[in-house]
Amino acid sequence: MWLNNILETIGNTPLIKLNKVAKDIPATVLAKVDYFNPGNSIKDRMALKMVEVAEKEGKLKPGGTIIEGTSGNTGMGLALAACVKGYKCIFVTTDKQSKEKVDILKAVGAEVIVCPTNVMPEDPRSYYSVAKRLGQEIPNSMYMNQYDNLANRQAHYETTGPEIWEQTEGKITHFVCTAGTGGTITGTAMYLKEKNPNIKVWAVDVYGSLLTKYFKTGEIDMNEVHPYISEGFGEDFVPQNYDMSVIDEFVQVTDKDGAVMARRIAKEEGLFCGYSAGSCLQGLMQLKATLTKDDVVVCVFHDHGSRYVGKVYNDQWMMERGFLDVKTFKDIVNGRGGQKLITVAPDHTVAAAVELMKKYDIEQIPVLKDGELIGSLSEGGLFQKIFSNPELKDASVSSVLEHAYPVVDFLTPVEKIGTLINKENGAVLAKDEKGDYHIITKYDVIQSLTK
Repeated sequence: MWLNNILETIGNTPLIKLNKVAKDIPATVLAKVDYFNPGNSIKDRMALKMVEVAEKEGKLKPGGTIIEGTSGNTGMGLALAACVKGYKCIFVTTDKQSKEKVDILKAVGAEVIVCPTNVMPEDPRSYYSVAKRLGQEIPNSMYMNQYDNLANRQAHYETTGPEIWEQTEGKITHFVCTAGTGGTITGTAMYLKEKNPNIKVWAVDVYGSLLTKYFKTGEIDMNEVHPYISEGFGEDFVPQNYDMSVIDEFVQVTDKDGAVMARRIAKEEGLFCGYSAGSCLQGLMQLKATLTKDDVVVCVFHDHGSRYVGKVYNDQWMMERGFLDVKTFKDIVNGRGGQKLITVAPDHTVAAAVELMKKYDIEQIPVLKDGELIGSLSEGGLFQKIFSNPELKDASVSSVLEHAYPVVDFLTPVEKIGTLINKENGAVLAKDEKGDYHIITKYDVIQSLTK
């Protein structure tokens, strides 16, 4: 039997047991994998609900424009609803969101406005303020305001909560979810606690968000607010979707721990999840001491890893932020203690190049002309050529030139460098911050990996 449109595929996402990444947790850990929604995130649920409620209340009329401030996923859900129902979309997001999220929103027909991240919510430049202003200025439009729109949590009370209850056959003991707009955790918790008041609800927050302190003290402390890298959760104000009475605990995780855990989930479980999934599981790890073997824990995996291929799943991005503990080209060079690169010019003699190889006990020499790499010489290549023609020792280097070595970024991981060194390429070069070349050979790679 067919479905009438894409919106009918929202919900009924799988609950999947985590076998490897959660092996040290003394409980059964299940992931509610909501990237199986058509927009690849849990936000499809509440996006559709907000549109349906707005239509029912007469606030969203045919041919109208949907306006929202979004980190990307809510926008995708709203865009899908708009495609089917015939609305226009304008989404306002922040400059910390991944490029992939912005590109995806544009692909489904939305106009996207990018605002600065590090401003207060009431600042006219903030994405909250810009979205609200556009909702007031554009005729026949509606600012959805997922933060204070209670249709957000209603969607999870009506769908996410019942699905989890049924999928666990009522055996769930703990529900773990990152805290952002408050809709997912509050709506789901309200339903689950109606079924069993003893179910524990744990909210996972990020350092730089004020939600944790607000939960513990009831105080909105702006001193808690500072920039953070994590996406999709944490807030610098308290959205109206929250009902803190249904939440039992708040725990904060670091940007690094959330990102590293997301990569572990992908590698160990084959679940290609987003940033918040990693943070959610990391939060559970920090609270696991209170769990027993009889507990059944459900963690929400909110969105798909494709949203983060330029960030969490990009080695360069991770290394630049100190999130990835891998050796790089730079580490090998620094470990050698400032060793000078030996080079030759194309007009030098082959004999002079051979003398340099002997003197410095090296097998590979880059050939530079006016500071630019034009080729290379190798001990093996020279041996074969001189053995065939001894007179070549008086010829110029340019006459026996081999191809140039690959040039990589100075922060390239050692594992990547190792794949570039072979019979044809005896070494790899990179420029440092000053623009000076450095060389790494197979011996450097072997030595770095065996230390």
